Parts: sequence; structure tokens; C-alpha cells
Amino acid sequence: MNTSPTEPPTQDGPGPESSSNEARHGLSRRAFTRGAGAAAGISLLGGWASSAASAASSPKRVTNLRGSVSGAPNLPAGFTDTFTSRFIRAGGIRQHVVIGGDGPPLLLVHGWPQNWYAWRLVMPALARHFEVIAPDQRGIGLTDKPQDGYDPGNLANDLVALMDALGHQRFAVVGTDTGLPISYALAADHPHRVERVALAEVPGPPGAVPQPPLFLPAAVNNKLWHIAVNRLDKLNEQLAVGREDLYFGYEFAIQAATKLPDDVVAYYVGLLTNPDSLRGTFAFYREWDTMMAQNAKRAKRPLRMPVLGIGGEASHANAVGDAMKSLATDVQTAVIAGAGHWFAEEAPEETVAALAAFLAPYRDGSAASGAPHAGAVR
Repeated sequence: MNTSPTEPPTQDGPGPESSSNEARHGLSRRAFTRGAGAAAGISLLGGWASSAASAASSPKRVTNLRGSVSGAPNLPAGFTDTFTSRFIRAGGIRQHVVIGGDGPPLLLVHGWPQNWYAWRLVMPALARHFEVIAPDQRGIGLTDKPQDGYDPGNLANDLVALMDALGHQRFAVVGTDTGLPISYALAADHPHRVERVALAEVPGPPGAVPQPPLFLPAAVNNKLWHIAVNRLDKLNEQLAVGREDLYFGYEFAIQAATKLPDDVVAYYVGLLTNPDSLRGTFAFYREWDTMMAQNAKRAKRPLRMPVLGIGGEASHANAVGDAMKSLATDVQTAVIAGAGHWFAEEAPEETVAALAAFLAPYRDGSAASGAPHAGAVR
């Protein structure tokens, strides 16, 4: 991870719940860490899970919290009262995940070159009705960065293992950018787990729909330049080292309708200024051929759950929903007015409105059933 001032081990986010709140929700954060969370290898970031089983499975004590809730700049007011960073051992790796809210589980899958922080502006509103679960993908942020396992099928398996560790058998998913093919793989490969899926800012999963030609008009080339370059074996890393602000800063600038604040871009770039993080951020693209082959097979099995295709008005707009109509039986479309590729940051209120409308039947159905959200971390 990046070099930053060492912080003492602390719990990010809210403190222990009262006993009355624990009684209402079944498992409090403290009880979860004592019991099911400890058994699954779940610990509050910066601390220790309190059982021998967790101690055996948990990695070393965390002293550098850049990339966690406590190390993130400019969070919405009250964010740390709701959301907590956690390390969870799942899928054979240690995953970093930010969790908060009350209701049925909602999994948010970020894109490139971002981490969980991409969702920060919409998470508080969503947390009023859902338990929001925003992980760093394999290779990204504070999650482990092994040498392999970066194809969408395996990345989807990571997320299934994460939700298993949290005790969630059924859940809704929102994925954007690289998170779209990962979330598509999750819905296609594990349809019994996914209630609804919102897919954003890629005009269809590569390999499942026709792909653009190599030679494109300049405006389209500017949106897709990084795919071919990111797939390279070593040259991209060599070009980016010491120039991370140029390499990744260009992507943030060229894809935006409303430029993201300089300090936000600097935060994202700062998480990529070390060899392991650079390798991890390119690893997804180096599995492009595998993804294409996987998606060609998935395309033969249409998704049966409701699907929402989301596009920024100044980016892919209706193209996402249009592409998904050949891959799913129940497709809706939302175009986020005034937004570019980074729609959740450029237009958070419009994004929340679109997601709230799509997710309302899931939220209301869960509330009506009265089913407990097993393993939920409060």
C-alpha cells in the first residue's frame, strides 16, 4: 500500500450498538465480530477479531489505513456514523469492504481505476433502505493482490464468497465500468443469488455483444483508448510509473462531463503509485480474451432477473440498456441527466433516484416478507 503516516489500530465507523438495537436487528457489529464474523475471518479494519479462529485466519495488524473509511477524504457528512471498513477472508483472499445501512443487501461493484470510494456520494441515501456493501475488487485498494484470478468469472466468485461470509444468500447488485462484466458474470453464473442487477457505463459485456472496430472516430477512441493499452504485458506499467497522475488523470478527465475535483482524482491516483497496485489495476484487462470467451457462453443463457442498464447522458446513455436487451428478458433503461462516465459522482442525486426506482420492488418485497438478513453487519 501507499506510504502514509502510521495510524494506531482503530475501528472505522460507528461504535457498538446498544443492547436494545442489538435485540431488534439480531446481530450487532460487536456480536457479529464475536461469533459468525470471527468464524468467517471478519475483522474490523485496524483491529483484531476476538476469537482464536479469526486470529489464525486474519492477516497482520493494519497500520496503514489509506484506502479505508478512516483514510478517505471529503466523505459526506455523517458517513462514518453509518459505514465501517472491514477485512473479510473470502474466496481465498482477504477482501476489504465498506459496509453500512439497514435493509436487504445491496452489493456495489466499482469500475476502473477506482475503488469502493466511487460510490461514496450515493451510499448514505441508499443505506436508508439497504445494507450497502461496497468492496474493493481483487487487486484493488486494500484487497489482496495475488498474481492470478482476474477474469470476470473468478472475480464474480470472489463476490459470492464475500456475500457467503456475510450470510447473504440473495442480494441485489449494481456494477459500473469493469464492474459491469463482473456483475454480469455474477448474475449469469449465479442467477439463484441475484434478485436484481443494475449494469452501467459499458454498452454490453465484451464478448456477449458485437465489439467496436479497431479504428474509431476520435470521440469514441477517447473513451476506449485505455482498453488496448491496459491489456499490454509490461509496457503500460513502465509508462505509468512516476507518471500516474498523467496516465490515470487523463482517463478521469476524458470520461467526465463534469470534471471530478482535483483532490478526488489525486486520491484515486495515490492508491495506484506502487507496483502491486499497478499490476492489480491492469490485471482485469489482461484477461480480456478469457472474458470474451466466457461471455460468449453466457450470452446463450438470457438473464431472467430484472436488469437496469444505466448510462450517463454525456457518455453511453441508452446504449447500455439497448445492448442488454439481447442478453436479458426484463430490461429497463436509465439515463443519468448531465452525467458522463462517473455518473455516481457527477450526478449522485439523479443516480440515487434511478436506483431507488429500480430497487423499490426488491426493498418492498423484502420488507413485506419480514425475512431477517442473516449475517448482516450492523
